[in-house]
Amino acid sequence: MLAKLIATFDHGRRIPDAQAHCDIPCRIYDPSAAQIAALTIVRMIDLIEETETTTKERNSAYINLMARFVATKEEHGIRCKEEIRVIWGDYFKAPQFEQFPEIHDLTHGIMMLASQAKQSVDRVKALELVGHVNRFAEIFWATKAIAVKRATCPYPPSLEIIYPDL
Repeated sequence: MLAKLIATFDHGRRIPDAQAHCDIPCRIYDPSAAQIAALTIVRMIDLIEETETTTKERNSAYINLMARFVATKEEHGIRCKEEIRVIWGDYFKAPQFEQFPEIHDLTHGIMMLASQAKQSVDRVKALELVGHVNRFAEIFWATKAIAVKRATCPYPPSLEIIYPDL
């Protein structure tokens, strides 16, 4: 309906298309959402494994709980990939590629690991994903000349994460 309204308004007075060089306003890129998504995948795997070993009955409540864990893991795998893809595609340009030529392979590795983490409950793969996303964050902050620090995140799964040292 909106498209029809715009087309009617536009009829006869060609309005020029707006162009932008990025999806979001400049200077607000941040890999933290990808880091949280990767941590969430590890946490969901931990909860799946914990529930699997502690719950004796396989009833509808158990199935519902597992479905929620899997759905959340899937959602955060997609979110991780999208956050990395946007930063890699919109923020990184020739100067950053020259400074950090590994970024292409690292980004591809994140895409592959996020897919593997979505497809399985392999905690090792999920931990590799966290490591790759942390390296991506290190590179990202280095391109902005911002020092980083490593600290354990304050919530489960209590893994080490890269933070900007502001």
